[in-house]
Amino acid sequence: MKITKRSMLLATGGLMMAALVATPMSVLAQSAKKPVIASVVFQGDQFMKSLQQGIRQAATAAGAEVLEVNIDGDQTKETQAIDTYISRGVDAIVIAPLSVTNSAAALKRAREAGITVVALNGGLKDNSIPNATFRTANADLGKSSGEAAAAFIKEKLGGKANVAILALDGLIAEQSKERVDGFKTAAANGTQVNFVAQQDAWLPERAVTVATDLLTAHPDINVIYAANEGGTIGAMQAVRNAGLAGKVFVFGIDGSEQLGKGLLASDDVLQAVTAQSPVQMGADGANAALKILNKQQVEKETVVPTLPLNRNDPATVKKFLESLRG
Repeated sequence: MKITKRSMLLATGGLMMAALVATPMSVLAQSAKKPVIASVVFQGDQFMKSLQQGIRQAATAAGAEVLEVNIDGDQTKETQAIDTYISRGVDAIVIAPLSVTNSAAALKRAREAGITVVALNGGLKDNSIPNATFRTANADLGKSSGEAAAAFIKEKLGGKANVAILALDGLIAEQSKERVDGFKTAAANGTQVNFVAQQDAWLPERAVTVATDLLTAHPDINVIYAANEGGTIGAMQAVRNAGLAGKVFVFGIDGSEQLGKGLLASDDVLQAVTAQSPVQMGADGANAALKILNKQQVEKETVVPTLPLNRNDPATVKKFLESLRG
């Protein structure tokens, strides 16, 4: 039998058609579709927005589809969101868990469903659940701001201070405790510090009210420490509203444009904060998820270093503000 070019083409075409028929359409569709990454955060402050920005930018640059949700500090909403993403069959969930313990069960179900899980920010207590974790140690955040406070108290306040604390126990108790305890230990090192009061206030509007009430009830307060961005903003505004600039001084956690400007302001209210790098953390989380989906190895846990910002170092503050503008 003579084999012609035409017969070879027909045979080749037949083999290709047979291969297509033998391959399930679901597999073909999966190989052609974009990876889908779900981005989950627990509140809408600048830090969490920047975290999602980093996830979004890295994932879309790699050609992935990104789904975003903010669960507004509600554990039930977080569980529902994760279960919805499991049902939808997303490829990865990149999440700042609301709780290091209570968020675990839903994320374990996601892993069991074959979904890649990357934890950011505080991560999970059970480190076997996420494929990878990127976080800044909360105790280190508190310690850094506490060290700045101790230096200030020694230099400006004669080594003595009455301190009020704005915490976030009702939102993320584990992280709040680590940030507060880290601050207390460092601030009391070599100083005589009296911790006058501690109340929850993590949103700016609430923090203004709480800090104002504390200043009224305890007129001897001369230092306020807030364990997150919203609390720090509120404390700063409360001091200004009370006309106590130059008499009461604020230290906090997180970095944002408003806090950076507060450090550069001439009113001398905000003294120091310890920032994280949320855009980079989010991008690292998304890139890790994509690598895992491509069967590449990633580190199980990555500690992202703290970034101390102090009004005594305006150049670093300005550089940080420039980084926020992209």
